[in-house]
Amino acid sequence: MTNLNGKIAVITGAAGAIGRESVRVFKDAGATVVGVDIQGESDADLFIEADLTAEDAVRDVYARAADTYGKIDVLFNNAGVAIPEDGSVLDTDAGTFSKLMEANVLSVFLCCKHGIPYLVDNGGGAVVNTASLVATMGSAASQVAYTASKGAVLSMTREIAIEFAKKNVRINAISPGPVETPLLATLFDPAQKARRLIHVPYGRFARPGEIAEAAAFLASDSASYISGHELRVDGGISSAYVTAEGEPAR
Repeated sequence: MTNLNGKIAVITGAAGAIGRESVRVFKDAGATVVGVDIQGESDADLFIEADLTAEDAVRDVYARAADTYGKIDVLFNNAGVAIPEDGSVLDTDAGTFSKLMEANVLSVFLCCKHGIPYLVDNGGGAVVNTASLVATMGSAASQVAYTASKGAVLSMTREIAIEFAKKNVRINAISPGPVETPLLATLFDPAQKARRLIHVPYGRFARPGEIAEAAAFLASDSASYISGHELRVDGGISSAYVTAEGEPAR
């Protein structure tokens, strides 16, 4: 079992499906958890409502967490969105593109900017950013703004990891494949879901808890020599060539 005993962890997107499971997994591993979301509820030890695209609000989140618990050890920058209006590059409007970049990239940038100094002051720590499999693999069922935003998260993760390596701060990314969440149900109709599911060797999408467990591992001291890494939690999608049952491989 992952050991996070004594760690103070700040988890964003804590009211969503992956966020709620992450709060549970991190607490079960011994961490004290500060959950952050723009609205909703959480079982975190401390829950803060904040708009993570607003710099003053983000600054206040980490100041409050540190004031409450005396330190911060872990940042899990998990907050992000996907929306139905995001599709082909030919059809997605600039407003949708900007909205996704703010929610998925600016929020991670601000959380790193204002959270990492607390890790440095504490002598080190771990950052886990949520990217996506589409950060490194294209998809025929396009979500161009989401894909661009997650590619930016992955690139930013590598850049920051190098900058802070000698300050004992590890920065990694997890890249989930499709995850069975209420959000996914609003994005994909049955045909779209089936089209994606064909490519999953497991024959099912990930469970939120499986993503949370991967994040907890990277946040723990068991990953002490891992930084600048993308951990793909994709059920083997990126390693396999899969066709629908009954169809010949071509």
